[in-house]
Amino acid sequence: MAFDWLEFRRGVIDILPVVTAAVPIGLLFGTLAAAKGIAPLEAMVMSATVYGGAAQFVAVDLWTNPAPVVLLTLTVFLVQIRHIMMGVSFARHMGRFPPWQRPLAMFFLVDEVWAFAERRALGGPVPPAYWWGMSLALWGQWVVGTTIGSMLGRSLGDPKDFGFDFAFTATFICILIGFIRNWRTGAVLAASGVAAAIAKLAIPGAWYIAIGGLAGVAVAYLLAEEEGSARRAEAGS
Repeated sequence: MAFDWLEFRRGVIDILPVVTAAVPIGLLFGTLAAAKGIAPLEAMVMSATVYGGAAQFVAVDLWTNPAPVVLLTLTVFLVQIRHIMMGVSFARHMGRFPPWQRPLAMFFLVDEVWAFAERRALGGPVPPAYWWGMSLALWGQWVVGTTIGSMLGRSLGDPKDFGFDFAFTATFICILIGFIRNWRTGAVLAASGVAAAIAKLAIPGAWYIAIGGLAGVAVAYLLAEEEGSARRAEAGS
């Protein structure tokens, strides 16, 4: 089957706002890594292989010499545990992916790409070329941006002073709003957000990520059960 370059281009265009928002975040990570003594090559390899913005920021915050490998591994796993739920969700829409591409595609499963793919999946299976357009554009920008940031070090100043650290969050909120089709999806998103916010304030560490995701799953399940019961009652009457 020929590669669909039109879908690839569409994926790149759709993800461009996120790529733009990621620029200051990548530079910020690079500068923080440089401040911790992480060499530009090491920062580049970390971004290319870990490819997890939140996890990388947490890892750099905990970084010492020598590095606490066990603590870093467990903390990054906790931060990234939401990817299990995202992977289960997106796997339903990979019907057009060749089997050999599916594990590789999951490596590029980050929050923003997942959100765009899920929105595209509302109209049917996600075209592989569309996925690769989004994924490679964002991954490439992240690797290049963090590398440049680590090379320039603190000479860039702190992007937080300009509010650039909120760019990713604002972009993701806008994407999620696009998922709201009815009150049920709104309730799921609201439950997840409220639970995560409360957990963030009440529990130390990154547990709020898992708690927010589980709260959303629980509400979605309860609403689905309620809807199924109503349909069964209507069919039996």
